[in-house]
Formats: sequence, C-alpha cells, structure tokens
Amino acid sequence: MTTRKESIFDTLDQVKATLEFLAASGVTGFDCSEETLERVEQWTRWKNEAQHSESLEDIQIDLGECRRCGLSGTRTRIVFGEGNPDARLVFVGEGPGYDEDKQGRPFVGAAGKLLTKIIRAMGLEREDVYICNIIKCRPPKNRNPMPDEIETCSPFLERQLAAIQPEVICALGKFAAQTLLNTQTPISRLRGRFHDYQGVPLMPTFHPAYLLRNPEGKRATWEDIQQIMDRLGLKK
Repeated sequence: MTTRKESIFDTLDQVKATLEFLAASGVTGFDCSEETLERVEQWTRWKNEAQHSESLEDIQIDLGECRRCGLSGTRTRIVFGEGNPDARLVFVGEGPGYDEDKQGRPFVGAAGKLLTKIIRAMGLEREDVYICNIIKCRPPKNRNPMPDEIETCSPFLERQLAAIQPEVICALGKFAAQTLLNTQTPISRLRGRFHDYQGVPLMPTFHPAYLLRNPEGKRATWEDIQQIMDRLGLKK
C-alpha cells in the first residue's frame, strides 16, 4: 500500500521531471501561456506513451539475426547491449570491436576495461547501468561505421533508449554523440556540457579507446563524468 508520504514524494518527482523537461525544451520561465501548457501536455503524452513502450526483449527479438546491412556478412555475433533495463544512466558507444564481436557483449576489450573503471569510480557497477552502441555489428578491421550502417541500425538504439527511459545518457565518442544529437560538431566542442536528447540530458565525452591512445584526455573525461554524477546525485 502506498503511504501518504510516498505519494507526496512521487508527486514531487513528477513535478521535478516536468520542470527538467521544460528547461531542456528551452522554457526559461514558468507561466500559464499556451506555449508552456503545450510543453506540459507534451511531457504528459510522452510519459503515457513510455508506460506502454516495448521492452528490451521485444526489441532484441525484432532485431533477430539481423541481415539489414552488409555488416551481417562479416560479423561473428550481434552485440545488442547489456545491463539494467531500468538504468538511470546509459552509456552509448560507437560499435563492437574484436573482443565484443567474439563474446557478443559490449565493451569487454581494453576500452571496456577502462569504461568499467570509470563506472566503478562513480560508485556504480556495470550491472547498475546499461551499455550499448550505435551499431550492433563489428565493422571489418574496426573501421569507422558507414553512414548507411548507422542509418540502418540507430533506430534500434533509439528504441532501446525509449524502453529504458534513463535519467542521463553518456555518449562515448564522436559517432555516438553526433548520431544522437544529429550534428557534425566535433566531440571536442560537444563535450563538457549537457545537451538534449528527446528530453533526456545527454553528456558527450571521449571514447575510452581514444583515452587509451591519448591519456591526456582522461582529466576532461572525468570532469564530464563528475557532471553526470552531480545530475544523478551520486557521491564524489
């Protein structure tokens, strides 16, 4: 049975979420104008739709043994994603590498080990978050994903994010950030501040693979991660 105190807290959470949505949508002051009321109504519609959204299992079943692009002919395994289906935080990378292709799991190679360290430095475990990629199959020789491959595969990522409904998204590297934000702005200019992805705060930062090659970028990345921790109320 829901107590009166719990009901009050639920209401406050709803008000907070609505105000965050309004701020992300560009509303700088609250009034009763038609525009503001439309923003609130839009948020309500989104929340109602989300309550009836498909599950990650539904999406994975729909993906199946995907043959929608040429990467299906060279991959070993599809790397769908893994983690908490109710995660507050989702990490989105570029695509599977050699180790991920062999195991069918995201971020399990050298870059994955560094990501795990970052997650633990936040006071979390991999099981607390959700980890996935823009594309689900490894490009040959780890080349960059082609535009048509991203276009074919990214709708599945969008559906994953809609199913999880995270409080924050962390885009790892330029392909993840540019795809989700629909921009060609370099990651060096995108990182360091939150952007809006369909009402969800999104923090772009450097990819762990980049940090392995350029360790001087770790300080900036940690600054980005600390902003995420602040947004989620995690202890530093």
